[in-house]
Amino acid sequence: MLNQNNSKREQPNNPLHGVKLLDMLELLVEHYGWEELANRISINCFKNDPSIKSSLKFLRRTPWARDKVERLYLKLMTGKN
Repeated sequence: MLNQNNSKREQPNNPLHGVKLLDMLELLVEHYGWEELANRISINCFKNDPSIKSSLKFLRRTPWARDKVERLYLKLMTGKN
């Protein structure tokens, strides 16, 4: 059986550890809105009839797009946006 504390020790320097994609996306949409988010990350799921559900589906299947979302989230959280 895995100890729940092991997961935290495995990635102590990963600022995204434990952060759900849903939470990242909701925060970005709340902060920027869909239009500005589409300006910052030019992907169709943010431009054409955007929704959390459709964006999550796309981001979970598309590593390069998810990486861009994660980088923007980190910039926002560290104040470097």
